[in-house]
Amino acid sequence: MRGINKCLSPKLYFYFAAPCHFSFFAVQFKDDRMWTNLARFVLKKRLPVLIFLSLLTIVMGYFASQVKMSYEFARAIPTNHPKYKEYQEFRQKFGDDGNTLVIGFNSNNFFNVNLFNNYVEFSGQIKKVEGVNGVLSISETVTLVKEVATEKLKAVPVFKSFYTSQSELDSARAVFENLPFYKNLLYNPSSKVYLMAVSVNKDVLNSPRRNIVVPKIIAIANKFGAQNNIELALSGLPLVRTTISTRIADEMKLFLFGSVVLSALILLLFFRSFSATLLSILVVIIGVLWSLGTMHLFGYKITLLNALIPPLIVVIGIPNCIYFLNKYHTEYKHSRNKQEALINMVSRMGVVTLFCNITAAIGFAVFALTKSAVLKEFGAVAGINIMLLFFVSFMLLPAALSYLPPPKSRHIKYLENKWLNKTLISIEKWVFSHRKTVYLTTLTVLVFAVMGILKLKSVGFIVDDLPKSDKLYKDLKFFEKHFHGVMPLEIVVDTKKKFGASRNLNNLLKIDSLAQYIASKPEMAKPLSVDEGLKFARQGYYGGDPVMYAMPDNFDLAFLAPYLQTKGNSGNGQNSFSKLVNTFMDSSKQMARISVSMEDVGSVKLPLILNDIWEKANQLFDSTKYNVQLTGTSVTFLEGSRFIINGLKDSIVWAFVLIAFCMLYLFRSWRILLCSLIPNIIPLVITAGIMGWAGVPLKPSTVLVFSVALGIAIDVTIRFLVNYKQELPRQKYSVTATVQQTIRHTGISIIYTSLVLIAGFVIFCFSNFGGTQALGWLTSLTLIVAMITNLILLPVLLLLTSRSDK
Repeated sequence: MRGINKCLSPKLYFYFAAPCHFSFFAVQFKDDRMWTNLARFVLKKRLPVLIFLSLLTIVMGYFASQVKMSYEFARAIPTNHPKYKEYQEFRQKFGDDGNTLVIGFNSNNFFNVNLFNNYVEFSGQIKKVEGVNGVLSISETVTLVKEVATEKLKAVPVFKSFYTSQSELDSARAVFENLPFYKNLLYNPSSKVYLMAVSVNKDVLNSPRRNIVVPKIIAIANKFGAQNNIELALSGLPLVRTTISTRIADEMKLFLFGSVVLSALILLLFFRSFSATLLSILVVIIGVLWSLGTMHLFGYKITLLNALIPPLIVVIGIPNCIYFLNKYHTEYKHSRNKQEALINMVSRMGVVTLFCNITAAIGFAVFALTKSAVLKEFGAVAGINIMLLFFVSFMLLPAALSYLPPPKSRHIKYLENKWLNKTLISIEKWVFSHRKTVYLTTLTVLVFAVMGILKLKSVGFIVDDLPKSDKLYKDLKFFEKHFHGVMPLEIVVDTKKKFGASRNLNNLLKIDSLAQYIASKPEMAKPLSVDEGLKFARQGYYGGDPVMYAMPDNFDLAFLAPYLQTKGNSGNGQNSFSKLVNTFMDSSKQMARISVSMEDVGSVKLPLILNDIWEKANQLFDSTKYNVQLTGTSVTFLEGSRFIINGLKDSIVWAFVLIAFCMLYLFRSWRILLCSLIPNIIPLVITAGIMGWAGVPLKPSTVLVFSVALGIAIDVTIRFLVNYKQELPRQKYSVTATVQQTIRHTGISIIYTSLVLIAGFVIFCFSNFGGTQALGWLTSLTLIVAMITNLILLPVLLLLTSRSDK
């Protein structure tokens, strides 16, 4: 090798024989002069620098105070996607499908006079809540009665507003239970479970007012339950959305506070310096304010995903401070000159911290390359502000430290921590004396991980981020058990002809056939369509006989035709029935909808159910004459889940490629690139394997872990390799001696920063959301493994692939 080196020109020597013998500064920056000049500039202009940072932080703090919570479902589907367009068209014609809050309970004494009177009062109180459009409850039900004189149908209330006689209530009950329209819609006769549906104004749901309206409904319901010793179940998208958004806001504050406090305690424990701790906390607080300010400037709102950014900024920002402070203390211990130590801190650690932040930013910013709006927002804000963190720490720390007195002996005592030194000595023994054991252990663990990966499944649910013990989750399952769910699914049949959904009996019969097929599925609740209204009207026309609750024939349809007009004839009864029927048709009577609630079956089972419905629809409706669309929240959730998961998978590939380019640019060596990537790929493989063995599925919240962890874990690799490159000339290019010195010099800061990162992500394990919990423990696990592989496997690989040693 030495002979080859002598024959090579300096340029060829650099590219082929000496990539590990020279610092990358010789390529990009020629020497340390640029960073040294930057350090001197910051120290010379320290007062203007601090004033600039202060003013900018005040401005960003003002913008941060203006950021708002999001009260809409995350926009996972691109606006140009066909399913998104279909859903928006549906909303324009028929209104929102996710604005119903349901309240249910089980009772064998529901038709007891006292309980029923309380229920009537309860329903009336709900109706009076501002923002409630209407209430569909048993006490509000009507029956259709044919007037003898006019032979027109009139809507007559089934129940009175107050009962004094049990026999009178029993008589009304008999009428109600002879109306099949309400069976399995408002009550389950076999389980004695009763349901109330509350329609909430869509404008209220998409504004902060829902945090007033929904809790008021819940309070009224809880009061009714307490007074009558009844346990109520509440569910529906308005409640789910309100509860989740409220918890997001609470958790963001809690995790932000917790991450700051925990980071402060760890820093104080490490450095034994209040000034160093306060400076580090100041850096991350500035970063948090800037991140929230960026959200407002970009026009974004706080969602379940980007609510994680502020605590992530804290977790990622603290290592920047540790890198700088650790180098400052090391240099000061060596020279006892504060000015020289500060200059060396910036000149030696500036590029390291810069590229650490670049790779971490890449891990997040790649989400902006996906087609999912919610991921784009998260990636853009996180990526930009991680880079801004570097500039804050780069300018603030040296400028502020220059005003503070030099470190005291107790402040740098951690550099000689006996426990850490023993740990580093043990690591050296593994690296130099047990390489075969390291290889064998790595291979064994990888085989175990690959077996786990084969068990991985990809599935997501609308509310699977809620723990199984959560009341919201239990209540959802209550409605799935007794009414087959509350998640909206809409089927729209376009007859392509005006009045094709109201005057054509053949079309109505086909729509009813499809509805009955849907009703036969165990995951589906009772479908509602114009046909159910016609059946109800037919029963009323023939004297209320429940046997007559069936689809009309041509004679019946001729009689019922006036009730299918946009405007009813004179009389409140006709208008009421017309309003009921017209809810399921558009204004031209060309399109009809079948509205059904269903269970939260998950992203694996849902496509099978939808395909089955689609096949039945194609059998009934000729695609050349009809257009059938499946839409609603359940469909948009499925498409959104696909987009997010596919986008996250793509982002991992992008992150890997971009980080690889950064490492290649930084070290200009394919050998070093290979050595750097292997210790960071292995932790991801192990994490995926453990997910498989533990039964944790791939879903948006868990796939997120891999890209985030890769971007953060690679920082440790950069820290190690840059120090390795800087040590080579000092060790006369002896790889063995350089690896040994690198472990000793970087081991402490690597362990410290890894512990801070792990502790920071562990906080997320206390979340109420399964996705946030997964981000916490899976990322912590990945970082633990990455710390081990970078301190043990990376040096072993460097020794294995080194081409010369002196």
